[in-house]
Amino acid sequence: MSFVVPKRAGVTLKQVKSVLVAFCPFESNVESTRNFLQCLYTKKAFLSNSNCEVNTDVKHDGSEPVIDVVFADGDRLIMKGANLTIREMLNAFNSRCEAKENMAQEKAQKKSA
Repeated sequence: MSFVVPKRAGVTLKQVKSVLVAFCPFESNVESTRNFLQCLYTKKAFLSNSNCEVNTDVKHDGSEPVIDVVFADGDRLIMKGANLTIREMLNAFNSRCEAKENMAQEKAQKKSA
């Protein structure tokens, strides 16, 4: 089974410090988590922040798939992938990243004013 990420559904890691993707590959509920991981390894994502640390924890214990994102400001986003679709994950991740980027731009504008 292959997965194709829609062109607009890419990820930007500019405001992200690290991402940990943990899953048991033998469970039936890991497809969306694995697809999200695939999005993190695109050229566009890497070029948006080459300092972002992406780690994978492949387990064999039947545990729930989890994506733990740590942002540059210390905030965290934890997504439990068992009941989420790839689209839901991307929407949650991208909306949080956009909000953080907007806040960073506002801070920069206030400093320069």
